[in-house]
Amino acid sequence: MHFTKALIHGRLIKRYKRFLADVILDTGEIITAHCTNSGTMKSCLEDNAEVYLTPVNDPKRKTKFTWEMIKINNDWVGVNTGNPNKLAFEAVKNGEIEKLKGYTEVKREVTFDDSRFDVMAKNKKETCFIEVKNVTYKKENYALFPDAVTSRGKKHLETLIKVKEQGMRAVMLFIIQRTDVDIFAPAKEIDPAYAESFKKAYEKGVEIIPFQAKVTPEKIELLKELSFEL
Repeated sequence: MHFTKALIHGRLIKRYKRFLADVILDTGEIITAHCTNSGTMKSCLEDNAEVYLTPVNDPKRKTKFTWEMIKINNDWVGVNTGNPNKLAFEAVKNGEIEKLKGYTEVKREVTFDDSRFDVMAKNKKETCFIEVKNVTYKKENYALFPDAVTSRGKKHLETLIKVKEQGMRAVMLFIIQRTDVDIFAPAKEIDPAYAESFKKAYEKGVEIIPFQAKVTPEKIELLKELSFEL
């Protein structure tokens, strides 16, 4: 996934009210950017860290920038939660993920039961529903999800079980937007109910695919699938 606009460089002053971040640009101007990440952003917030923003020319928007990434441990961590959905859609459509190859019809935002899934893929043999989650939380060498309690995420797991029970393929695709981790797991200490549903979903046949991505100011590209622990 290539960024369609040249990103703007700055340094983080603070993130607040969940959806706002104050940034000082290289010009010295202080601006407020939109933060799409509604979680705590544990392990990917650092005062004065380098950041990149997308400029937004939309008269309906109060903020004129969207926060894309932050430099942590000398590498970029992608914080825009909308990008993994775009990345996953492109990857499935283009057959870039080995386990999700071979689909001739790929759509975004498709409803099943009481949930709306990020991607639905079809071929003559099967239908596959894919829910995509952005992962930025790091602890030691683990990438963990979620970084805050998520009833919505738990609901997605429960609906994916229903998808599987109706004879279709059900996939949880975790896009890990940082390269300083080696393995994925549910964040049991943050949301034990989600971790329990995660284990149940896996045991019921929901596939778990954690995929690491490399984030740069020019593009975000998939690197490799990581192993996971329950």
